[in-house]
Amino acid sequence: MIRSAPTLETERLILREFRKDDLDAQAATLGDEEVMRHIGGKPINREDSWRRLMSGVGSWTLIGMGPWAVEVKADGRMVGHCGFFHFERAMEPSIIGEPEMGWIFDRSVHGQGIAFEACSAALDWAEREIAAESYPAIIGLENTASMKLAERLGFVRQPDAIYRDAPIGFFRRPGKL
Repeated sequence: MIRSAPTLETERLILREFRKDDLDAQAATLGDEEVMRHIGGKPINREDSWRRLMSGVGSWTLIGMGPWAVEVKADGRMVGHCGFFHFERAMEPSIIGEPEMGWIFDRSVHGQGIAFEACSAALDWAEREIAAESYPAIIGLENTASMKLAERLGFVRQPDAIYRDAPIGFFRRPGKL
């Protein structure tokens, strides 16, 4: 089993394991009201950003998958993360045990194709290493930008799911596209 995030490279990006010095960038992104508007509804403080960073690193050790820190090659900035998770979500329909894909990117790179490039590389890796029948993703109902990204990545909208007693957009990408 994979115990740490493998390094992936694209034309403009490096997807790599999180490092301790990523905290400032992580906290800035997760602390941005606009970024977090559709992901829990409120910014996350530095302490909780640190917890998320550490849990992302630990996810690789526990389940052989997790998030990558996404770094721009040109300037070395960490601009977000994407990857695969087992969050044990209490939702209907259940996706427990499936490799759920998720992503969060800094507002400074929205609209530049960075998220698509990073997520495409992550999905290529998943096809080789996880080879799941499909990959679920949940997206806030008003997060049209993420929904468009999901569809561009090959995810197909399903009937809305129920998560934390509220409807949420549910997408599924077939494996081996």
